[in-house]
Amino acid sequence: MNTRSGLAILACLAFVTVPAQAETKPHSQYGGQENRDIKSLSPADIDELQSGSGWGLAKAAELNGVPEPAHLLELKDEIPLTQEQVATITETYQLMQARAIEQGETLIRLERELEQGFRNQTITEETLKSKLGEIAMSLGQLRYIHLSTHLKTPELLSPEQIARYNSLRGYSENPCARPPEGHDLARWRAHNNCE
Repeated sequence: MNTRSGLAILACLAFVTVPAQAETKPHSQYGGQENRDIKSLSPADIDELQSGSGWGLAKAAELNGVPEPAHLLELKDEIPLTQEQVATITETYQLMQARAIEQGETLIRLERELEQGFRNQTITEETLKSKLGEIAMSLGQLRYIHLSTHLKTPELLSPEQIARYNSLRGYSENPCARPPEGHDLARWRAHNNCE
């Protein structure tokens, strides 16, 4: 077999395999989630809700320099906090956590009810609207619990302690204040949403 014949055969084989690959459909990003008890909540989500963790619901406060009690307690020695501050923040955190766990359980129950309605094919537009309203109220209440607790911490701390907290959490660096050397200033400012 000469080189030309070999190349022709390889070209034909390559052509034949392309349509087979094109027919393959991509898998859904939700693949595997159909086996969850509650499809809309991962096991990690359920763990966070059952433990009263933040579940990312308080970012509006946390990322704007309003400290979260659990993180304050984690960083109490580095900030540093006084014994009185630790006692007050611990009490605030425990109250928030108890309320968040209760509301988290409510949210899980409501999501489970929604899940069962779809699984059993008993849900109607009317019950769907009602259930989504309950879920929205529960999620809003849970978010309120977390955010309102953040509101209590600034009055317990000095401005220096808040600045130290934000620094330890990695929030105090303003990318707009000091672009890295060698970067195009206009592109850096646009990329970091600098005003």
